[in-house]
Amino acid sequence: MKPPVSPLLLQIGDIARAAAAAILEVYSQDFEVQHKSDRSPVTAADLAAQRVIAAGLAQLDEVLPVLSEEARIASWTQRQTWTRYWLVDPLDGTREFVKRNGEFTVNIALIDQHAPVLGVVLAPVTGDLYAAERGGHAWRQADASAPWERITTRSLTSPPVVAGSRSHGSHGAVLLQELLGDDYLESPMGSSLKFCLLARGDADVYLRRGATSEWDTAAAQCVLEAAGGAVLDLAGRPLRYNRGDSLINPEFLAVGDTAIDWAARLLAADMEDND
Repeated sequence: MKPPVSPLLLQIGDIARAAAAAILEVYSQDFEVQHKSDRSPVTAADLAAQRVIAAGLAQLDEVLPVLSEEARIASWTQRQTWTRYWLVDPLDGTREFVKRNGEFTVNIALIDQHAPVLGVVLAPVTGDLYAAERGGHAWRQADASAPWERITTRSLTSPPVVAGSRSHGSHGAVLLQELLGDDYLESPMGSSLKFCLLARGDADVYLRRGATSEWDTAAAQCVLEAAGGAVLDLAGRPLRYNRGDSLINPEFLAVGDTAIDWAARLLAADMEDND
């Protein structure tokens, strides 16, 4: 039976699974944790996954630039000429990896004209793979031999379930109350899996106050959008990529139910805050 996803999406899924195998090889042993200049942790697993992904993307029929957390970052002079490129986080959630709680992912996204048009998010410990292309559906596959299951977001529940960060604290409670009211439930989760909770209909909202990098969000944004959701900056505009020299995202709101006018709610909350 022909799989419901494109050959390219299958190839990227295979690359992600190969990267996951390299990650798990390190995960099963004792490993050292080093720190980058921004104090974020890095391990041998991050670097092993980077090598696997870079090699896999180089073998595709269409060879494109690759922007990755664990490789030399191209200058803005170079990047501003890119219209289509791969955006990669070989191991998203290194803090969760170090804690050994399983809540980390491999993220691979294809960016075209500042938007994610293909995304794969793989959780190495569970084997769950989330995949999507713009204009198509969002899919979840439990392992490489499992059938593809279509996933969709849900209508906003009462009380809403808010996906929150496992390692970065809970910020934005005031804004969440303005958007949702006082009665909501919290579901903490590491890495880009927070977006996947929304995409599969297990949560409603994910508000991120504070810094994230573009490789943290792009693949999962594609999955969430294909599942029926959206990722908006706090002015209500879709999150965009390769916007300038900085690779830091604006603060954002990820939502499952796009029948709600979240831009209007954000505007109302901003006006209330400025009164």
